Amino acid sequence: MGTMRDSHGSFDELPGTPINDVAAVRTLLIKAARERRDVSYAELLMELGHRFTRPKMRALCRTLTAIDEAGHTAREPELAALVVRESDRLPGQGWWVDKLHRLGYEGPWTGKEAQAFVRRRQKLAFDYWGKRAG
Repeated sequence: MGTMRDSHGSFDELPGTPINDVAAVRTLLIKAARERRDVSYAELLMELGHRFTRPKMRALCRTLTAIDEAGHTAREPELAALVVRESDRLPGQGWWVDKLHRLGYEGPWTGKEAQAFVRRRQKLAFDYWGKRAG
């Protein structure tokens, strides 16, 4: 997994874990929750062996949706709240749209109020997964 420099100094991507591998992504997010930390989209893609690109990020978002839908059925807190932009440590637009529909959240998607909302959602995952043995 990862990248390798060729003789010209550029990077060629090596095969990594498929972005749509729900079990692998879920495992990485549970690990982050147990460590009580968020993870950027780029960091999560890198852990799967991929460079960040917008199409890969969108594919990752579809995987996050599948993880959270299964978690909701199992009465587990969402894990997608742990995946954030590097710039402001907040989730992307798709996450917010989902919160609007699922939770009726109508607040801002940036700034202090958004950060407080996300931190509360993250704390649910931190507390839940922190109590479960790995």
